[in-house]
Amino acid sequence: MANAVSDSAPTHSAAPTERIDIVGRRPIAWWPVGLIAAASTLLLLITASRYDYHRDELYFRMLGAHPQWGYADQPPFTPLLGRLGIEIFGDTVWAMRVPFAIILGLTVVLTAMIAREAGGGQTAQTIAAAGVISVFPLTAAHVGSTAAPDLLVWLGVIFFVMRALLHGRDRAWLAAGVTAGLGLYNKHLVVLLLAALAAGLLIAGPRHVFRSRWLWAGVAAAALVGLPNLIYQVVSGFPQADMAAAIAENKGGESRAMLLPFQLVLLILPPVWMAGLVTAFRDRRLRCLALAYPILLILVLVTAGQPYYPLGLLLALFAIGAVPVERWMAGRRWRLIAVGASIPVFAMLSIVSSLPVIPEDDLGGSFVASANTTVADQIGWRDYVWQIGTVYAGLSATDQSRTVLFTGNYGEAGALDRYGRALGLPEVYSGHNELHNYGPPPDGKTVVLAVMQAAPPRQFGDCEDKVRLTNSAGVENEELDAQVYVCRLIEPWSRIWPSVQHYD
Repeated sequence: MANAVSDSAPTHSAAPTERIDIVGRRPIAWWPVGLIAAASTLLLLITASRYDYHRDELYFRMLGAHPQWGYADQPPFTPLLGRLGIEIFGDTVWAMRVPFAIILGLTVVLTAMIAREAGGGQTAQTIAAAGVISVFPLTAAHVGSTAAPDLLVWLGVIFFVMRALLHGRDRAWLAAGVTAGLGLYNKHLVVLLLAALAAGLLIAGPRHVFRSRWLWAGVAAAALVGLPNLIYQVVSGFPQADMAAAIAENKGGESRAMLLPFQLVLLILPPVWMAGLVTAFRDRRLRCLALAYPILLILVLVTAGQPYYPLGLLLALFAIGAVPVERWMAGRRWRLIAVGASIPVFAMLSIVSSLPVIPEDDLGGSFVASANTTVADQIGWRDYVWQIGTVYAGLSATDQSRTVLFTGNYGEAGALDRYGRALGLPEVYSGHNELHNYGPPPDGKTVVLAVMQAAPPRQFGDCEDKVRLTNSAGVENEELDAQVYVCRLIEPWSRIWPSVQHYD
């Protein structure tokens, strides 16, 4: 598999009549890649409404109704993208997921384009495209996660970096910078990628790129495009730093322990991205990409980031690895059969593990629901709101007029905001992340219907435990720890509100 990345003459992996352009790239495999992209998008659209919202989507639905340059826990792009779906198609879970289904299709195409930049022909591009049909990319795009646009951003940056390094297209550095700057409006994680790539270039080269005015133009473009988001952070006191610290404190130990094992399950056929890692390391032009991966792992480990953070770079290595795999398969029928059979099998397992294929009534106690918490967190929201509404209906008319809803997390708040109005429930408030900025409730609201995983704050006064939330599907998720309380305040909201703020 050595020297698999090439920008020179065609090798034996190319078909005799296959055209090679002046930089050694094969034609774009539009038919197989396009079919995989279209099928992946269509699959997400068909299954989009089988379960309910994910807790993050319920939260993004609330944030998207209040557009701004940034929020306490994240930049604005993903909530606004969900809002775009609502504005076009209506206020449904399916509508919110349409833009992300399209993003997955674009991710398929871009991954194949990276394989092409690395010298891959039709087979390599097809393998690269199929690599996107893995558990995490499917899960992220299905539930409208910030990770879905972020994956596209990382691949875009790497695509342009490879154009500059492999083919001498110096203007591609500018395109990489603009892509990174736009990516800052979705997540700030692209900074980790840029840092890892810069470190890789400094260590392994080619260092002459630092003399290119286009590279520094790209750096300036990234800073300029992302400036409004940075200004928001400065003016707001860097809430993203507080959020990162909270994640590290709450999940840091688990994230560090799972970082390396997760790398083996993020994508189908791990040997392919391992081949890409070796191939990139052997090519001096792409060695910085190979080094960027362990550097990125170290950065994620030190910052206690989530184990899936390196996925964008890992998928690019998968695309590069598809090139030597294509050559390994050439002219050997049994290898072609082995890889050709493995891809659909692993893709099908990924689909079952990430998308709402299993009927909701059969999810309780299933391996999928226990192994993939994203699946479990789409279950039971209507049940929970109905149970909360039953407690509210049991209050006297006087108490109802003085009642507000308060939740311990944004998923509960989002569910009550989405479904509570139809039941005549009052306004909902929460101290969780950005929702704290939407309060406090009026001081005259002295009765609190609180939905909490822990005991209510002492300022809530005497609280009566009314019901523990359950869902009819019997799926274990975070909300099964929640209790519904009726509390009568002993202090006004204006005094209580600062103490209920929390990041998670």
